[in-house]
Amino acid sequence: MRDIHIKIRNLTKRFGDVVALDKVSLEIERGSFATFLGPSGCGKTTTLRLLAGFYSADEGEIFFGDRCVNEVPSHKRNATMVFQDYALFPHMTIFENVSYGLKIMKLQTKEIEERVEKTLKFLGLEGLRDRTPGMISGGQQQRAALARALIMEPEVLLLDEPLSNLDAKLRVNIRAELRQIQKSLGITTVYVTHDQEEALAISDSIAVMNKGKVVQFGPPWEIYYRPKNTFVADFVGVANFIRGKVSEITSQNIFVNIEDQTLSLMNHQYQVSTGQRVVLNIRPETILMSKQIPESHSNVLSGKIKTHTFVGQFIRYWVTSGRREFIVDLHDPSSIGILNGDVYLQLPSSKLHLLPAED
Repeated sequence: MRDIHIKIRNLTKRFGDVVALDKVSLEIERGSFATFLGPSGCGKTTTLRLLAGFYSADEGEIFFGDRCVNEVPSHKRNATMVFQDYALFPHMTIFENVSYGLKIMKLQTKEIEERVEKTLKFLGLEGLRDRTPGMISGGQQQRAALARALIMEPEVLLLDEPLSNLDAKLRVNIRAELRQIQKSLGITTVYVTHDQEEALAISDSIAVMNKGKVVQFGPPWEIYYRPKNTFVADFVGVANFIRGKVSEITSQNIFVNIEDQTLSLMNHQYQVSTGQRVVLNIRPETILMSKQIPESHSNVLSGKIKTHTFVGQFIRYWVTSGRREFIVDLHDPSSIGILNGDVYLQLPSSKLHLLPAED
């Protein structure tokens, strides 16, 4: 049985005439890492601030366990937030920053000392306690802000794009640390980001948002390989889209006409009918590309390489096939070199995903 920790029901928030959040409903399991992902202005930070109690909902309810927290002030929700800019006090030492909340609670000096030392050690900051934020690196500041949040032993940890100010390599390292910390503590965590790769790498579940609505909510694998519509497919990663019309449906396969030929894909109980217009989605890394025609002629298209980009661990190709253009990623390029000219593309039926056609 699922242990639901955070329950959001028909949550709506307006700012004047602007509907920032429009009847959002979802459930987050206890101890999990949930991420709100979407473009700027989609409502993800608004949702986080509603959970924190910084905003009041116009409609809907928020539950932490069985407790409705709509009318509970932020300081009594036991939900701690780490901000994008860390919000550390520049004139205070790291020790003073981390211990600030405990001093507000009027705990004994000995207990404060013990808890701060334990938390700093846990986050690898024990040698920095007497330094001010300006004397440590961005990654260390991020961990100090996290220490200040975790020392309060919150029921829910809220993170508002906490890695956005770090350089790319440090972001990867810190997000791995963050995920490890979250798992070791088992604390329910809600994370906000616009970085698709980051969301896929660290989340148990992802809520993809657009225009104040949750478009899809589920595990990263499902979001990436089984998107519900073209927005999710296009926003989360890179996608190829092929428009066509369903010509035949069997228990095993669906056949889709695309102009001069037919493609087949595995029937994952799609709700479609013969003659319906659909969109096929396939990820660049799942397309097979070669100079010789494959032994299996199923789902094979001829094409011509238009251009390519060397990314290091893979080469990204843009391939024209008739009036279409495909993006194809070939990994481990050192084993095959760079391809040019005419090629064949094979679209595995198990890797094609069917989406509803949208006007």
